[in-house]
Amino acid sequence: MKLFAQGTSLDLSHPHVMGILNVTPDSFSDGGTHNSLIDAVKHANLMINAGATIIDVGGESTRPGAAEVSVEEELQRVIPVVEAIAQRFEVWISVDTSKPEVIRESAKVGAHIINDIRSLSEPGALEAAAETGLPVCLMHMQGNPKTMQEAPKYDDVFAEVNRYFIEQIARCEQAGIAKEKLLLDPGFGFGKNLSHNYSLLARLAEFHHFNLPLLVGMSRKSMIGQLLNVGAVRAPER
Repeated sequence: MKLFAQGTSLDLSHPHVMGILNVTPDSFSDGGTHNSLIDAVKHANLMINAGATIIDVGGESTRPGAAEVSVEEELQRVIPVVEAIAQRFEVWISVDTSKPEVIRESAKVGAHIINDIRSLSEPGALEAAAETGLPVCLMHMQGNPKTMQEAPKYDDVFAEVNRYFIEQIARCEQAGIAKEKLLLDPGFGFGKNLSHNYSLLARLAEFHHFNLPLLVGMSRKSMIGQLLNVGAVRAPER
């Protein structure tokens, strides 16, 4: 299995490590530390040297309770960083955004993947993603970043996430986004408590019936901290 974008391919016959580059002042673990272009590029280089084959650039915090940012502000944060990384490194770049304007401009400067926690549900996002022809990651989230952790509830969390993926895949195909362009993210920690997260983790392999790549974001999540008996944002010691 491979993904294709910007004249290059990503071999998915083995796992890849995605390095997270938050260019925001208020993200969960590193907000405010990579705000300048120079610092952002330096951190991308560090992650690439450490083994990251995908760099995910985000200009809007998605932590619980996070406030939305304007289109103009997100463009100013994200586009120069994506362009600088694309010009300097042979690495795939994903852009964590829900805004159609950011989707289009990111594609123009070298982004390879649209990584949208809202699964292209914002007005115009689905059309913008289809126009770019880039691969898209669809993530499940109950609620929105402001309220998602207040009281998440499921009768069967796996069944609901699975059903959501079926619906979103069909929606993308109807808009002209081929199924082979899609990735799926169960959304650990997005509108889910610890029990929900562990249930999804235990059945993660069952999502392979879609025959699509899975993107799993668990770094510095509370579910890992609980298992290791360390804080949620503290990196495990080797």
